[in-house]
Amino acid sequence: MAKTVIHVNQHKIKSNRKSGQREAVLTVKTSKSNIYTNEVAIVVPDIGVVARVHYSPDKPLSCGATCWVETEYEVVATRPTDVNGLRILTDEDRAKIHRMGA
Repeated sequence: MAKTVIHVNQHKIKSNRKSGQREAVLTVKTSKSNIYTNEVAIVVPDIGVVARVHYSPDKPLSCGATCWVETEYEVVATRPTDVNGLRILTDEDRAKIHRMGA
């Protein structure tokens, strides 16, 4: 399976904030195309949607964030700088992630 990158364009976020526009700030990049959008669902075959990336400047989170990722699955910080309740990746976790190709 080819890699897909979800790029968050911070310059578009700032431009939208300044101008009041709602131009797409997310780019879904594959080897074949770029798709511009303000919401992305991450889907795993046979499971369904496992995460969503949101851009919502009109209804930001209480902390003020206008772009964020939501999931109901466990999240592991692979390069933690501030753990804030996330568990730190163990050597065993790293080996599993490496075997999965991440």
